[in-house]
Amino acid sequence: MSEILLKSCETVLTMDDDRRELAGCDIRIRDGVIAEIGADRTSGGEVVRAAGCVVTPGLVNTHHHLYQTLTRAVPGGQDALLFGWLQTLYPIWARFGPEEMFVSAQVGLAELALSGCTLTSDHLYLYPNGARLDDTIDAAREIGMRFHPTRGAMSIGQSDGGLPPDMLVEREADILEDALRVIDRHHDAREGAMVRVGVAPCSPFSVSRDLMRDAALLARDKGVMLHTHLAENDEDIAYSLEKFGCRPGQYAEDLGWTGPDVWHAHCVKLDGQEIGLFARSGTGVAHCPCSNCRLGSGIAPVRAMRDAGVPVGLGVDGSASNDAGNLVSEARLAMLLQRVARGADAMSAREALEIATRGGAAVLGRADCGQIAVGKRADIALWDVSGVESAGSWDKAALLLAGPTRVRDLFVEGRQVVRDGQVITIDLARVIERQTSLAAKLAG
Repeated sequence: MSEILLKSCETVLTMDDDRRELAGCDIRIRDGVIAEIGADRTSGGEVVRAAGCVVTPGLVNTHHHLYQTLTRAVPGGQDALLFGWLQTLYPIWARFGPEEMFVSAQVGLAELALSGCTLTSDHLYLYPNGARLDDTIDAAREIGMRFHPTRGAMSIGQSDGGLPPDMLVEREADILEDALRVIDRHHDAREGAMVRVGVAPCSPFSVSRDLMRDAALLARDKGVMLHTHLAENDEDIAYSLEKFGCRPGQYAEDLGWTGPDVWHAHCVKLDGQEIGLFARSGTGVAHCPCSNCRLGSGIAPVRAMRDAGVPVGLGVDGSASNDAGNLVSEARLAMLLQRVARGADAMSAREALEIATRGGAAVLGRADCGQIAVGKRADIALWDVSGVESAGSWDKAALLLAGPTRVRDLFVEGRQVVRDGQVITIDLARVIERQTSLAAKLAG
């Protein structure tokens, strides 16, 4: 039996059903689960001193493309809209292989962990030169991150009127066959699972209607979740109207892509009718504010979604369209953009943090995560608020207003991944050195 006591936490933002904020308490972790919360608990194992720390549930990232960590700030794509940006990067990504996928995922996952993230999804939709979803799963296991990878796909290349080059698309029969393989090999439906797998055709402009429909049938037969991009920008809406004769929400509904087992990335351009559809059906949204800003896509109507009852989580999106993978910074930007769009009272720091924790866990179907409560998984972030970032703050629990953007300590399933601001599960300096070498080779 393993046991850790987080001792003398300054403030605990539980995100439990009562949204309690506890002062000066201890948290006992036993065998990967939160076993006890209270004051003056005695130690039965390792003690981690948490004085001067705000303690939160681990943050949850609901949309990422980890492979893109190898292509940050690529010239030619820095100032492009979505479609032009993709067309710049597709030929570079076509040169990836298993090592590029693995190393880039390691770097991206380490970056997320340092920003307080304990559970992340990933959307891998291209598989050049022998790359497989397994490459990223192996990376997550080494880091110790709770992982929800999705078997993405592209099947309509340029010769058939799609956006991606033909060299990056796959036969639809092969896509479905490999989706079955990775689900059977890696998906764990049990409470506390470290790996769950989803099915995720890339987008309406890179796969067929048949693949969207067949993917939904396969996912529901296997009991896994569905994910794709939807309504990301004005180009996306125009494509849907021209090719399908309807808006993206109607397209999704027609093909079986609504419901509590579905979450869509971006949804910047959802209209009121589509928001109502998502609310009624329990369809989730991964809000990616920084990427939406970087690509000029717009400000997603998160306030309207939340008010209607749409499940909303946060996503950093890929580092080729974000240039960073810091989830706590993403939460702050989500709050600020809603204030820009709707006024200073549109979203509080606490609500944005709730979206980044409990909200993301709900979107990914993880009722066992996203809260600090007895019986929940011990995914916990400790934020040192004794430093310069929080100096002078009257409300240190308002972490997104005045607080660090890097955790002091991070626990996933009760195992420490970050200690004193450093990832301890891998040799990160060596991994970064290899990442730099691979990036230079791609750029050369």
